[in-house]
Amino acid sequence: MSLKYLILFIIFTGSFLIQAQVFQGQKEYTEADTLRGSLRPERTSFDVLKYNLNVKVEPDKKFISGFNKISFRVLENMPVMQLDLFANMEVDSIIYHGTKLTYKREFNAVFISFEKALIPETTDSLSFHFSGQPIVAVKPPWDGGFVFSKDKNGKDWVSVAVQGTGASLWYPNKDHQSDKPEEVEIHVAAPNGLMNVSNGRFTGKKDLGNGVTEWSWKVTNPINSYNIILNIGDYVHFSDNFRDLDLDYYVLSYNLEKAKKQFQEVHPMMECFYEHFGEYPFVEDSYKLIESPYLGMEHQSGIAYGNKFKMGYDGTDISKTGVGMKFDFIIIHESAHEWFGNSITSSDIADMWIHEAFTSYAEAVYIECRWGKEKALEYLIGLQKTMISNEEPIIGDYSVNKEGSFDMYYKGANMLNTLRGVINNDEKWWALLKNFSETFKHKITNTEEVIAFFEANSDETLTPIFKQYLYHTEVPTLQLKKEKWRIYYRWETSVANFEMPIDVGIKERMKRIKPTSEWQKLRGTRKLDKVKPDLERFYFGVEKM
Repeated sequence: MSLKYLILFIIFTGSFLIQAQVFQGQKEYTEADTLRGSLRPERTSFDVLKYNLNVKVEPDKKFISGFNKISFRVLENMPVMQLDLFANMEVDSIIYHGTKLTYKREFNAVFISFEKALIPETTDSLSFHFSGQPIVAVKPPWDGGFVFSKDKNGKDWVSVAVQGTGASLWYPNKDHQSDKPEEVEIHVAAPNGLMNVSNGRFTGKKDLGNGVTEWSWKVTNPINSYNIILNIGDYVHFSDNFRDLDLDYYVLSYNLEKAKKQFQEVHPMMECFYEHFGEYPFVEDSYKLIESPYLGMEHQSGIAYGNKFKMGYDGTDISKTGVGMKFDFIIIHESAHEWFGNSITSSDIADMWIHEAFTSYAEAVYIECRWGKEKALEYLIGLQKTMISNEEPIIGDYSVNKEGSFDMYYKGANMLNTLRGVINNDEKWWALLKNFSETFKHKITNTEEVIAFFEANSDETLTPIFKQYLYHTEVPTLQLKKEKWRIYYRWETSVANFEMPIDVGIKERMKRIKPTSEWQKLRGTRKLDKVKPDLERFYFGVEKM
């Protein structure tokens, strides 16, 4: 789940796979894709500073209306600004200094014209008024959209999940990961008797009359547009603390006791993640779990939780090892996104592996914290068998809103575990991982920057390794052959001049070797069947010739 991105649970050739909403296997792109995914002057000439989002939700009509006051800094001469709102939603008006602006619509993009070009180094704002019936998710969280449902008492239960699909599905914004507002106010008007829970801190409620109450929240940290959410339901609240972090929980009234028991897992999770990833990135905005009518998503400081208070992933173990039933998958995975995805964000969703690989690896990190390294490795090895296809590259296509394959999750996690084996020093590995999390905190980045950081701070040549796993479908293959009573080995890869040190077992002892693309002699044995490559701490293929 992204950005968890939202994690989607699908059945494919008998295996359980996880993918984000936008994954389609698409190779041909339209003008709409380019408008959504690319950065042109209409987008790059301004930096979003703040959203002040006001929305009224009418569940009986499946209708929303309101406005978003968008504050921004002008970076370059700007005669035209691009904002985004899905074509099925109405643009009621766009108000700038008391005057209606003219605009034109192209697919889901709205191009706003100013009477005079705005000049650089100025700050300004406009109010974008909108209304309509947003796209409803047919089978959330498998597809993006609004969720209008009922709880078991027949009360309205409303939420939204739009990662990959785009936050402009329901409100106007600059719908690109390269620009986050520095802060957000969220005001949601909902029917009396129901509560709205959004991101950040609760700032108050107000009776608006006509059977409607407005619930207000404020976020004081940078936030992805798709992470901004509303949750309307018959919620009750309870709270706790971890060190100086406020833990807030919102669940349907009849699930209070179940939640109090299940959410106890947050404490050991925070202990583990603080140790290995650093302090929670959004202390000012608190940490929240909010019961949702779909499985889950990493909404910043307001994580959607729909795992039905079960262990595993909706009651199943995606690794098929038994280890996955030791923890609540949605709590652990979606919370890890607070560090990887919400705090550290890729500028283009083609690089979404930065979110998903580290977050998926965090599952194994948590297992290791609680039950030891052996169980963590067992879990990762199980995922190699159940969750990795090696059919498409992890990296997607840039500038068209297209992420890579679902292998970004667990092939990505096993790639990171392999890097740990390459570094071969756990103290150094954990320091590197924490340094990465803290150095890139609240930053927008890309694949090149991440690779450069890991190589510069590890004293290892890691670039070819990253490129093989990220840009190519096949994993490195260790070729072994016997010639004239000698054993020889080398790497077979798509990346030229590939080098990656690994361990092999010879006569019940582990030996570190440094294969390259050239054949080398293996000393210590003349029997091919006595060579046992370490396939627990490293993820690669083996071919005995």
